[in-house]
Amino acid sequence: MIVGTATVEIFLPDSGSLKAKRGIIKPLLQRVRRKFNVSAAEVGYLDKWQRSTLGIGIISNEVRFADQVLAKVIRDIEAGGTFEVIDVRIEMR
Repeated sequence: MIVGTATVEIFLPDSGSLKAKRGIIKPLLQRVRRKFNVSAAEVGYLDKWQRSTLGIGIISNEVRFADQVLAKVIRDIEAGGTFEVIDVRIEMR
């Protein structure tokens, strides 16, 4: 069993409140979950208006498949939204 995880740190320059931030993060996480069938949650900077860390996870029987799915998820996150991806880390176990 392979567990792949990605940690994506983002900057939301137009967010002026936690409510505005959640209005961006919540639909993003829902889209990623639905489109790629992965687990996804906000895992860091929960009380900051303009920062967020997203955690994405997948379980597979092949490293290659898990890596491909996580790469697609990251490309999708980078392509859309009014935010900037600051850092991405991928781990396989």
